[in-house]
Amino acid sequence: MSTSLPPSVPPSGERRSTVEPGPRERRVEVEPGPDTRGHLRRFWDLAFIALRFIRRHAHSAYATFGIFVLAGAAIALLGTWAFAEFAEHVASGSTLALDDAVLRWIGPRRTPGLDALMLEITSLGTASVVTMLVGVAALFLWLNKHKHSAILLFVSTFGGVILNNLLKLGFSRPRPDIIAWGAKATFYSFPSGHAMSATVVYTTVAYLAARLQRTHAARASIAFLAALIIFVICASRVYLGVHYPSDVIAGVIIGVAWASFCMATLEAIQLYARRNAPEVLAEERPAPVHES
Repeated sequence: MSTSLPPSVPPSGERRSTVEPGPRERRVEVEPGPDTRGHLRRFWDLAFIALRFIRRHAHSAYATFGIFVLAGAAIALLGTWAFAEFAEHVASGSTLALDDAVLRWIGPRRTPGLDALMLEITSLGTASVVTMLVGVAALFLWLNKHKHSAILLFVSTFGGVILNNLLKLGFSRPRPDIIAWGAKATFYSFPSGHAMSATVVYTTVAYLAARLQRTHAARASIAFLAALIIFVICASRVYLGVHYPSDVIAGVIIGVAWASFCMATLEAIQLYARRNAPEVLAEERPAPVHES
């Protein structure tokens, strides 16, 4: 005589639940929005902790932007103080021997052809070229629904110019007179305006261009090209005898610091808008999803 198992018990001996999940037990999966944070995701998660505190006192994303601009001014003042300490180190003569040695080594090795090449390279950091580059890039970003990126480019560029002039006035370091100048130069020497302007502009443009790319290779190529342009501009200023090496090094340091803060501000606004003010993203198209 054969015995049959109850219908509710499967032949394998396992029990199956026949109770349908209630409404509270059902999970609704929501498609995540586009990720606009780039690759430094853990950093931006920490940044959002700070943003949540700011959110209690700011009722819109634009108010948050204003707070970050004020915070940027505070960071710029702190950076200026730290930079003044570095300038004091330079003024004490610690770098003078190296500065002089580099310029004296360059002097006998200059040639008319190399002079002409360096003049062309140094023009990439002049006010006219930088202004045209920023204007064209900002117009492209604005017309392609990257308005906040365009604003960032203007703020970083012209904010950097103001900061550089303030630093030059504060330190009032004369330009070197070790070798004959190969280019016209005015105002003070420290920090190098060409080096700082090139660092701010080309770093910011490279960042804005790289964040629109999907592949690591494209982003790496853009970063390399920007770094190469900055390097040759800085080298041209020393070669032409209008700056000490310490001038251009200082310009790069303060330029990277200022550009990094501006870029962090844009990322913070994007992160805030994605979670709290999606209407802002209508004026700033999210960066494309990165491919591995």
